Amino acid sequence: MYGLVNKAIKDLVVENHGQEKWQEICTAVGFEESDFISMSPYPDKLTYDLVGAASKILKTDANAILEAFGEYWILYTAEQGYGDLLDLSGASFTEFLGNLDMLHLRINNMMPELKAPLFSTQNETKNSVELLYKSHRKGLVPMLIGLIKGLGKRFDMVVQIEELPSAESSEKGLVFKITW
Repeated sequence: MYGLVNKAIKDLVVENHGQEKWQEICTAVGFEESDFISMSPYPDKLTYDLVGAASKILKTDANAILEAFGEYWILYTAEQGYGDLLDLSGASFTEFLGNLDMLHLRINNMMPELKAPLFSTQNETKNSVELLYKSHRKGLVPMLIGLIKGLGKRFDMVVQIEELPSAESSEKGLVFKITW
């Protein structure tokens, strides 16, 4: 994952738990650099290790950390200079969800090793939509849930997310029903 992700994890931890806890997390995973370079790729393992160490050191479930991070990420990226790009991705919650792949395609021009998940929407109603999600990375569904909640906040909405059972292979991805 790109340094921007790891930098956001750092900022989330420091804002909520202080620099000392962040240093403990870095020590636990053997990360000795002073910071992350936003536009540089880092091994996915480092990101997973940071979350795992944060879970142990902060005595918080890793899924809760990932969900909080997902929600944080929406505001964080806007503050880090990507606000205009987010604004261009949709004037409404459902339009934004429908344009996630296009957003990632634009970002991929700046970050060619992005390896973003794939998204599409279906069965949209007045107060719900289904989001199809497929990723080569495992274990990030809690982050996705946080991202959706954060996106809801960006559009002044309170959303609920439910994973729908799928009779199809998990290789086809997961389906989430989002209501508001």
